Amino acid sequence: MSLALIQSRARCGLHAPTVTVEVHLSSGLPAFLLVGLPETSVKEARDRVRSALLNSGFEFPDKKITVNLAPADLPKESGRFDLAIALGILKASGQLQADTSDYEFYGELALSGALRPIVGEIPLMLACQQAGHLALMPLDNASQARQIPRAQVHGAAHLLQVHAFLQHGQPLPPVPELPQASATDWPDLQDVRGQQQAKRALELAAAGGHHLLMFGPAGTGKSMLAQRLPGLLPPLTANEALSCAAIYSIAGQPRPLADWQQRPFRQPHHSCSAVALVGGSSVPRPGEISLAHHGVLFLDELPEFPRTVLEVLRQPLEAGTVFISRAARQAEFPAEFQLVAALNPSPSGHHQDGRASHEQIRRYLSRLSGPLLDRIDLQVEVPLLPIQSLHTPQTTESTAQVRSRVWQARERQLQRQHKANVRLSPAELEQYCQLSQTDKDFLALSLDKLQLSARCYHKLLRVARTIADLAASPQVSREHMLEAISYRAFDRLLQYLHQS
Repeated sequence: MSLALIQSRARCGLHAPTVTVEVHLSSGLPAFLLVGLPETSVKEARDRVRSALLNSGFEFPDKKITVNLAPADLPKESGRFDLAIALGILKASGQLQADTSDYEFYGELALSGALRPIVGEIPLMLACQQAGHLALMPLDNASQARQIPRAQVHGAAHLLQVHAFLQHGQPLPPVPELPQASATDWPDLQDVRGQQQAKRALELAAAGGHHLLMFGPAGTGKSMLAQRLPGLLPPLTANEALSCAAIYSIAGQPRPLADWQQRPFRQPHHSCSAVALVGGSSVPRPGEISLAHHGVLFLDELPEFPRTVLEVLRQPLEAGTVFISRAARQAEFPAEFQLVAALNPSPSGHHQDGRASHEQIRRYLSRLSGPLLDRIDLQVEVPLLPIQSLHTPQTTESTAQVRSRVWQARERQLQRQHKANVRLSPAELEQYCQLSQTDKDFLALSLDKLQLSARCYHKLLRVARTIADLAASPQVSREHMLEAISYRAFDRLLQYLHQS
């Protein structure tokens, strides 16, 4: 037999198109040719595969070996094709006589023949499952892949184990279970003294999935509040958990088993680049906004981020996806994240401490563009508290008490519209946020006075709908609209600075 076909898959964003590894042996001078648009890491498979076969006791054919990775126009990267290439050579040279048409093979080979883990096992396994094939991959990857419901995956630690399984039906080693780790114990809301309006805004953000901006002097509890938001959010659904796991898989950061149902919480430093935030590089990889998919992206000290970095958030905030386009590669990643931002309203920390002029404050806050602020639903001030309030015993609600209301409000939204309020379209807002004519006139007057855009009009309706859901009210009333308007405090601050 001089021609062998083995199936594997490449990776293009979250998609995993099928790659057929064709191995042909022909007479002539010994050579090992790899064709089909392989990158450097794939070309180096020639040396890895040769050494792995010889060190595993197989014969390396003394012929011209041509390995074609089809389709030819799809770029191939990483060492994931090593195992498929090695099995193709064994099959073409007659050292493996088994039907492999129902299998797909992934794995990088060490020089000794041991299998090393690859990146992206979750999307690979999902595509393999959709095709109705069995997957065979390194044990570490198989442990992650088996978390997918009804996954048919085998794991191996060495090339010899794979050969014995295919050729002689010898059992493969059992796929190890992922270690059971305790779930993240999020800090409690009771740790935050005072700041009742900020806590209410946090509850609204959790209930409706709204973006939140908190501003105030340093040390007033903005970061503490943001870090307590994940503890209020409902757990991921099965589909959401798979989506998050797939993103972390291709980023080379497999999620621990205990985190599968927990919403991600990402907190990048303000020195991060635009590529680190939204994704990119020559081979497109997910950025922080995709790693925060179905979770929270917390940007502390917001004006300290370069303006060019913040501006790249505008399209993903609205669309829930980000499309990375490079000269040779394009990839689309999901980015349905919840933005929580915190900032000091002055370069000195407080806009009323007299240490910074209005011009300095305006220049500092001008790093935040109007279109970006327009996309943030809730803006709340977190003021300084009297020192006495820090020592006075307070009765405040715990995370568990607030979480109960949040989950009930989310359940009402899912039953009514099958999505969180933050994702309601303008047409759906007309259906689920019906207002009386007097309330419409009142809202129009408020928008004109605050000089807010049409986008803010829709955001106010979404927030009002969430307030009504927390109150178990089927209709949005004037009271709900008034509270929603009160959460535009940063707009009022900017208006005051421009008029003074």
